[in-house]
Amino acid sequence: MTRVLQAGRKGPLSGTTRSVVVFLHGYGANGADLIGLADPLEEHLPDTLFVAPDAPETIPGMPMGLQWFPIPWIDGSSEEEAERGLIAAAKDLNAFLDALMVDEDVLPEQVVIFGFSQGTMMALHVAPRREDAVAGVVAFSGRLLSPELLKDEAISKPPVLLVHGDADDVVPVQSLPQAAEALQNAGWQDVYAHVMKGTAHGIAPDGLSVALAFMRDKLGL
Repeated sequence: MTRVLQAGRKGPLSGTTRSVVVFLHGYGANGADLIGLADPLEEHLPDTLFVAPDAPETIPGMPMGLQWFPIPWIDGSSEEEAERGLIAAAKDLNAFLDALMVDEDVLPEQVVIFGFSQGTMMALHVAPRREDAVAGVVAFSGRLLSPELLKDEAISKPPVLLVHGDADDVVPVQSLPQAAEALQNAGWQDVYAHVMKGTAHGIAPDGLSVALAFMRDKLGL
């Protein structure tokens, strides 16, 4: 039984949807946290629909915050609870993506998944385990979960852009080369990386510019 994810959205500037960017927010936030990125991106991606689903779970003690799954080192949950949460959220996100593509009449190669922090963890977990590769995965300030499983469990190998701030005190910047190495060892051909100098746990203008160029390239624009 999957949970229906509620999502904010911003329609294409041109009025015609030829591609979709799906924003996946971080721990303690919600879809509204990232949908504003559509504003600086839409003039360069005029035929793109931007959607930002809310994660399915509330966080105990944080009534306005949402999570894709529990994080033991933050909330004291067990590894088993985190694993169950990840599996459930992956099913929810896959159902959301499947429905979105049907509703908007787009193919996987017209879809980019854009994650931040825990949203990146979701993007890097879900996208490779989908049958058909999406156009690309933009992975800001996160990490690749269970890298040792990737080679055996990956079904598709979409292009991946890893972006991280070198002053990130939430998710260490070392997560970027670790993810890149795991992806390449699992057979990925298209892995790109950009380090945002002097940037903490966030999205800096240079990182967003690199992400835009990546998305335009992978969407064939």
